[in-house]
Amino acid sequence: MRFDDNKIEEIKNRVDIVELASEYLTLKKAGRNFVGLCPFHQEKTPSFTVNREKQIFYCFGCGQGGNVITFLMKIAGKSFPEAIKDLAQKAGIVLPPRIASKESREKDSLREKITELNLRATQQFARNLYSPAGKDARQYLQDRGISEETIKQFRLGYAPDSWSSLTNHIEGSGIPLKLAEQAGLVIIGKEGKFYDRFRGRLIFPIENVFGEIIAFGGRILDKGEPKYLNSPESPVYIKGKNLYGLNKTKEAIRGRDFALIVEGYLDLISLVNTGINNVVATLGTALTREHLELLRRYTTNVVALFDPDEAGKKAVNRSLELFLETRMKARVLILPDGLDPDDYVKKFGKDNLEALISHAQPLSDYYIENVIGSGKTFEDKREMIKTAMEFIEKISDKKEKSLFIKRIAEKTGINEELLIRELPREKASSARIKPRLNIDADAVEMHLIQLLLEYPKKSIQIEEESILDYFLNPRLKSLGEKIIVTYKEQGFVDIGIILAEDENAALRERIFQTMIKALPADTVTLEKVFTDNLRQIKKRWFKEQHRQIKLRLGKAQESGNDDLINELLREKEHLLMEEKELN
Repeated sequence: MRFDDNKIEEIKNRVDIVELASEYLTLKKAGRNFVGLCPFHQEKTPSFTVNREKQIFYCFGCGQGGNVITFLMKIAGKSFPEAIKDLAQKAGIVLPPRIASKESREKDSLREKITELNLRATQQFARNLYSPAGKDARQYLQDRGISEETIKQFRLGYAPDSWSSLTNHIEGSGIPLKLAEQAGLVIIGKEGKFYDRFRGRLIFPIENVFGEIIAFGGRILDKGEPKYLNSPESPVYIKGKNLYGLNKTKEAIRGRDFALIVEGYLDLISLVNTGINNVVATLGTALTREHLELLRRYTTNVVALFDPDEAGKKAVNRSLELFLETRMKARVLILPDGLDPDDYVKKFGKDNLEALISHAQPLSDYYIENVIGSGKTFEDKREMIKTAMEFIEKISDKKEKSLFIKRIAEKTGINEELLIRELPREKASSARIKPRLNIDADAVEMHLIQLLLEYPKKSIQIEEESILDYFLNPRLKSLGEKIIVTYKEQGFVDIGIILAEDENAALRERIFQTMIKALPADTVTLEKVFTDNLRQIKKRWFKEQHRQIKLRLGKAQESGNDDLINELLREKEHLLMEEKELN
C-alpha cells in the first residue's frame, strides 16, 4: 500500500523526535545531539543518540535506529499504520482514508478495537461508581482517604454484583461479545452464554505507558476470593511487561531520578494521594526483567517498598538478582510495625515515610542482613559463605561484586582474599564471537546513500539517470536499489526499516554515524552537493574502467593477442566517447 509521501513528510517535520523520545526516556544534551540509556537493550553508559536536526535516532550499542515513526513502532510495539495514525493525531494532521486488504485491516484494527472497548468499559465502570449501586464502593474509597481528584486521575470505577451488567452494556452498544472476550472483560460459560468477569468489585483501569487502557484490576468489597482479580493477558496486555501507574508518574520519577516500587494498586494510589508521585506498582505478578527495563527509561535508581509480611519479603528477595542483572541502583525498605505503605502513610504521614525512604538500605546491606543470616556457629558461617558465593557469582558488575565481597568479609570476619578464591573461575566461552565485518565502503557512494535516506524524493532522479549502474560497491548498490523500490511502492523511505533489514551491522552503524554528524543542507546547497556527488561517482567509475582496460591491454600485449588488443582499444575509444558525452 502506497502512502501519501507529503503526509508522511509532514508528520516527520511536525513531530519533534527529541520531544517524542523524551516521553519514554531521559535524554541529556551532548553537543548537537541528545543522549540517554537505550530503551531497547541494557546498558550502563548512554549510547542512545538522538539528532534533532536530522530527526533520527541511533543506538551505538545495539544498532537500533530510525526516525519518529520507527521509534514509536519499536517502543510501543505498533504496526506502521498504527504509528502513522498516532503521530498524525499528535501533530494535528488529518490523514486520508487508506485502502487496504481485509486481512490487513483486521490485523491492524484488533489492538485499536480492544483499547477502544476498554475505554468504553472504563467509562461505564466510572458511571457505576457514582450510581446508587456504587454507594459502598464510594464509601470504601472515602474511608481509605482517597480524594475525588485521585479517583478521577486513576479513572476508578465499580462493577456491580451482577452477572450481566457490563455484558448487557456492550451488547446494547452493538459491539461483538467475542471481542469483549478477547479483551478479558467477559467470560463464556459452558452453555455458550457470556457473563461479566468483574462482579461486585472496585475497578482499577490499567494503562500502558502511552495512556491506553489495556486491562483492569478489581478488588472485592464483600467477603470472597480472590481479593484481587486481574484481566487475563490479551492482544494488548502482557502482565510482566506493564507497571501500574507509570503513565501517570513517569515525569515525577524522571524529575526525582528514583522510583518507589510497591506491590498493590491501593498502595500506589494512597501514596500519590498524599503527594508521593514517583511510584509504580507491579500487577499481581513478581517483578520481572521487563518491568525494570521499562523503568530504566526514566531512572536507574529504585527503592523496593514491599509489604512487611513474608510474601513481601520473598518478593524483595526474588527481585535482588534482577536489580543486579539490569544494573539498577536498588535500595530496600521494609516498613516497621508490620504496616504496608498505605497503612503507614495514613498513620504517620508523608514526611515520615519520605524520611524512611531517604534512609532505605542499599541492596548489599539488605541482602547480607536479611538473606545470608547471622552465622553464629562455624557451620552457620560456612553455609552463609556458600549462599553468598552462589549469589555473587551471578553479579556481572565488577564494582558491585567487589562491594558485596567486602561487606560479607566484614559480616563474617573471614579474610576478603579467601572469599575471592571461593568464587568459581570464569570459564572461557566456547561460543565463537562473530567478527564485525570491515566494510571498505566508498565514501562517495556512502554519501549518496545518506542523501537518498534523508531526501528520498531524489530516488526518482537516481533511477532516471541510472546512477546506481556507476556504483562499484555491490553492497551499497543493493541498498540504493532497495531505497528506490521502497520509495516507488510506498511514497516514503523509513531509515529504520531500510537499515534494520540490512544484516551488516558495521555498514548500518557507518551510515547512521555519517547522518548524525552531517549538518542538514538548505535547498540550494543540497542541489550543489547532490550534483557534485553524482559527478564524483561517475568520474570514479570511468577512472576504474580505464584502469581495468589498461591492465587487460598490458596482459594482451604480453601474450601477443592482437584480436584482444584491437577489441580493448575499441572498448577504450567507446568509453572515452561516453565519458565525453556525460561531461
